[in-house]
Amino acid sequence: MATGKAELAKSIAQKTGVTQKQAAEFITAMLDTIQEKLMEGDKVQLVGFGTFTARRRESREGRRPGTDEKIIIPARTVPVFKAGKVFKEKLNIKDE
Repeated sequence: MATGKAELAKSIAQKTGVTQKQAAEFITAMLDTIQEKLMEGDKVQLVGFGTFTARRRESREGRRPGTDEKIIIPARTVPVFKAGKVFKEKLNIKDE
């Protein structure tokens, strides 16, 4: 099941004592700032969590599903997230 912005804001509000509206505003500001930094060519590294970067994908040949027609997929810049070591370790803790 996916967790959306409202659920994240509710959880943050409960953990920090701020209102749910304030938590939602923080989430929006954080995501906007990450996007702005990536658009400026910077990377955003959150130690213990991971790193956000923008990566350039060159154009390439692909095939249209169903018809198998050759198409050119244009070059584009895509966001990339690489989880940090601590985050990866937390995801792989075994129940004892």
